[in-house]
Amino acid sequence: MKIILPLAISCLLFTACKEEKKGSVTEKAVATEVTETRTESSFEINPVSHASAVIYWNDNTIYIDPVGGAEAYKVYKPADLILITDIHGDHLDVATLEGLDTSKAKIIAPAAVAEKLPEEFTSQVDVLANGESKEHYGITVEAIPMYNLREEAKDFHVKGRGNGYVLNYQGERVYFSGDTEDISEMRSLKNIDKAFVCMNLPYTMTVEKAADAVVDFKPAKVYPYHYRGRPDVSDVSRFKELVNKGDSGIEVIQLDWYPAEPY
Repeated sequence: MKIILPLAISCLLFTACKEEKKGSVTEKAVATEVTETRTESSFEINPVSHASAVIYWNDNTIYIDPVGGAEAYKVYKPADLILITDIHGDHLDVATLEGLDTSKAKIIAPAAVAEKLPEEFTSQVDVLANGESKEHYGITVEAIPMYNLREEAKDFHVKGRGNGYVLNYQGERVYFSGDTEDISEMRSLKNIDKAFVCMNLPYTMTVEKAADAVVDFKPAKVYPYHYRGRPDVSDVSRFKELVNKGDSGIEVIQLDWYPAEPY
């Protein structure tokens, strides 16, 4: 009885708390924060896989590079805003888009992506070139260049084809790098609150280059993402070590971007 009674009380308390928050963002954040979700005030980031994520930002739902099949997004609210960075299959998947509820969504993409989208999406798409911006739902989206620097990698991501993005909302700035190396446009970013930075070979950049760039532009928080290459997975612990050696004030946050099968 001494064991069963406290256990029963704990279960009742847990159930009551869960029912009180049922259907809310808070319930999901509490349930999955360790491996999938980190919630800070009104901003919640939900890694889906590799480069794909769902953001809840106050009343807005934002999908970043939704790929991998519509089934993976059934647990999330329909998108208000969809951002697509590039034409490769880990960023653009037409079949996934067609399977999602995009009835209220605006899609922001570079021209190379827009050209590959079916006609049914034409009225929803805003084409942004590097350096351009667009506002939807109070969120201003800036298109940031993303490209390779190494000679042997230049054909992977040519300058001007794809977009990284900076999202500006209620005084906060969030950066998604897309597929890039440590380009000058990244290093010169200012006032970034949260940065999602790629690091995988041979397609983007090394952990060392990513860390060095982050120390240059000094986001308040940085999240390594897009870190599985072929064949190796980048050492995100090493990334954290290098960033904090260069600037101990930058918080490095590691989320689980590969919760199921390896990318």
